[in-house]
Amino acid sequence: MNRCGWVNQDPLYLGYHDNEWGVPVYDDRLLFEYLNLEGAQAGLSWYTILKKREHYRKAFDNFDAKKIVTYDVKKMEALLHNEGIVRNRLKIHAVVTNAKAFLNIVEEYGSFSTYIWSFVGGSPIQNHFKDGTEVPVRTEISDRLSKDLKKRGFKFVGSTICYAFMQATGMVNDHIVTCHCYQKHISK
Repeated sequence: MNRCGWVNQDPLYLGYHDNEWGVPVYDDRLLFEYLNLEGAQAGLSWYTILKKREHYRKAFDNFDAKKIVTYDVKKMEALLHNEGIVRNRLKIHAVVTNAKAFLNIVEEYGSFSTYIWSFVGGSPIQNHFKDGTEVPVRTEISDRLSKDLKKRGFKFVGSTICYAFMQATGMVNDHIVTCHCYQKHISK
């Protein structure tokens, strides 16, 4: 079975590639989760974060932004000692900061999904890359998204992180054309 070249043979990674990566996500909570996990990945591999994802969900109340904005100093210190997540003070604080900004967008747009998908006109961008070397790490759209998120107060949302987020949440279909997942993600 052909897959994108970045996938290793770990069943967790295979399952992520085959069943999640590139599948359009419209659920606000899940979009918020992905955005924060992509930020946690900065300087690390996605595989590292994927292995810790369940720990992140537990540590951050399943990425419920309304709960996260209430975190106090004691909770933040506990997170810094949680061995199941990346214990980086800036990344942990970013989740709380991002929760506040996320809730502001929900209030303004009615949903985070409406806001985020507006950057691609509401539908996934269908790329047609023949191999992984053609896949960009950032685009003009991810640059605009990054700039707007930063303006709204988000942290760990550089253009490369935003593009990885767009790939993960199906805003772009970056499965290479020979990958068995490519065709199932083509918008009808």
